[in-house]
Amino acid sequence: MRLILADDSVLFREGLARLLRDAGHEVTTVGDAAALLESVAGTRPEAVIVDVRMPPSHTDDGLRAALEIRGRWPDVGVLVLSQYVEPSSASRLLAGPGEGLGYLLKDRVSEVAGFLASLERIGSGGTVFDPEVVRRLLARAPLDTLTDRERAVLEHLAQGMVNTAIAERLHVSQSTVEKHVNAVFDKLGLARAPGYSRRVLAILRYLDV
Repeated sequence: MRLILADDSVLFREGLARLLRDAGHEVTTVGDAAALLESVAGTRPEAVIVDVRMPPSHTDDGLRAALEIRGRWPDVGVLVLSQYVEPSSASRLLAGPGEGLGYLLKDRVSEVAGFLASLERIGSGGTVFDPEVVRRLLARAPLDTLTDRERAVLEHLAQGMVNTAIAERLHVSQSTVEKHVNAVFDKLGLARAPGYSRRVLAILRYLDV
């Protein structure tokens, strides 16, 4: 396949590129998200391999580039590689069409045969997700049922704020905050249990710990 590999780590990028070339693939390498988009526009590869966190901001530039590729060139397969499980990134990818899409942890690259098979599947229009990513997505799924206001309340809980402070910040009554907090508990399946703080459990669920 004609591939573009985008990763800001020169050591990882060149090592993976050599592995792919030895397997018979034609590989172009780039080091940032902007270069990835420019290269895709100019060469129209069959698939791209991209890290989530890349220059210039080193946050989700690679992911945003992957999403743009999915929108502008839907026939180009996209394999996202990440050092860590990032459920929010995986969720954003899955929000669109699922053909020719993958999300794997970089540790899987060491399993050469399995990695190459996953890449071939994506190039053929299939979907490949790391089992750990799937597990985290399933654990996170209840969060997606929260309303915008419930999520805002949970975000403030995660910042250590008490109900009165949250009410002031959101310009609502304390009783309204309490109602939203209880709704969060219900949607996350956090029943009252002796010896446990539902507020702490909700925060841990939000932080995906």
